[in-house]
Amino acid sequence: MIGAFFGKARDSKDVFEHLAIAESKKCLEHLNRHEVIYLDCSEIPKECRDYRSYISRIEDGIYQDLVQAYPDLKLDQSKAVWDLLSLIFEEKEQKFLFVIDEWDALFHMTFITEENKREYLLFLKSLLKGKSYVEFAYMTGVLPIAKYSEGSELNMFLEYDMATKIRFGEYFGFLNSEVDHLYEVYKAETIDRRIARAELDEWYDGYHTAGGEHLYNPRSVVSALANNQLANYWTSSGTYDSVFYYVRNNVEEVRDDIALMVAGEHVEARMQEYAATARELVTKDQIYSAMVIYGLLTYEDGEVFVPNKELMLKYEELLLNKESFGYVYRLAKESAKMLRATLAGDTSTMSEILQYVHNTETPILLYNNEIELSALVNLVYLAARDRYRVEREDRAGKGFVDFIFYPYKENEKGLILELKVDHTPEEAIWQIKDKEYILRFQGKLGEALRYTGQILAVGIGYDRKTKKHSCKVEILR
Repeated sequence: MIGAFFGKARDSKDVFEHLAIAESKKCLEHLNRHEVIYLDCSEIPKECRDYRSYISRIEDGIYQDLVQAYPDLKLDQSKAVWDLLSLIFEEKEQKFLFVIDEWDALFHMTFITEENKREYLLFLKSLLKGKSYVEFAYMTGVLPIAKYSEGSELNMFLEYDMATKIRFGEYFGFLNSEVDHLYEVYKAETIDRRIARAELDEWYDGYHTAGGEHLYNPRSVVSALANNQLANYWTSSGTYDSVFYYVRNNVEEVRDDIALMVAGEHVEARMQEYAATARELVTKDQIYSAMVIYGLLTYEDGEVFVPNKELMLKYEELLLNKESFGYVYRLAKESAKMLRATLAGDTSTMSEILQYVHNTETPILLYNNEIELSALVNLVYLAARDRYRVEREDRAGKGFVDFIFYPYKENEKGLILELKVDHTPEEAIWQIKDKEYILRFQGKLGEALRYTGQILAVGIGYDRKTKKHSCKVEILR
């Protein structure tokens, strides 16, 4: 799109004249007025197995385009492309606008060595830095530009990211207003609508810019509305593996934080830009910074957390499948048994499971407050998320309830769960009744139907003196 707007190769006025950019006073000043050199660095030659083949494709492509554009100069292919571009500038006074997409794709290619990475950065420096023929260079990618010394090879760039830079932050995803507009189109063009506007918030919102804007995942929003179905559109392309890739070097230190984030908590972290060559991310701040850059976490006010349901499902999958997470993995594996016991009113089994959990490694579960107890409960009910939409601290009746389990199927039992430290489960049940939390089941905002099935009140208490758990389940309706 950038190349089509600036480039002279084709008249693209009909593409842009009905878009918002056409309202800019500078639109016609730049539309199709520049010589553009466009590179997609994610593309590789057929059966490419080494850096030389990769970079030769880029060099040969530039050379062929220049020969076609300037046949009278009889350009010598044995010369470096930057020498040819300098010659063109000297002879024609022609400058070029460079658009380089996915500049960092090379750093993820299995055949690339550390030496190749240095050669690649030197190539970019030779092509772009301090060159009279460069009118402007626009590069996109996930990774910050690698810096090897105080005088970086590519220090002429201004870098912008979503988490730490305010400028351009709103362009890294869809704003609320943009999703509102798309949803109106969806309502107008979809007969059997299956998506509520609030569900787009739950599934795909949650990213934060440095300027405070909320952003949605563009691919997921568009895919959901186009398909009339909520699903894991972005994370289905390998994000689960990416999550474990980043935490694998320090599972022992990050697993408590991951457990808390799966429970809906925020974790303190410092954002750090890291070099593209830093493959061994070890400290928590390095790991979380990388995960924020890749969109696997979001960052706000010095804390990181899981932004939305689409990603939360992948973190749940991670905890249920990676034994290296130790006690967190074991906790998650007990969750199916815990749900069955709760639905059956088997408080003895519920207490046994909670006691088992407490007697194993539980560094996050010091039970200094109900937040830590809620983290435990979230994990031991992890399996419930396949059958329920689990919401925490939900406004209900006259106050806030710790957990409400909204069933996806009408014939499932609904659950209202209240936690108490140094109080009895009977007191928790009394609070559920007194605060009339059951009113929340009369219909959530944006939902057409009211839930009319059976509802269970679940009280869980923990006594710090005796270190014992106790549970009570009562039918409310």
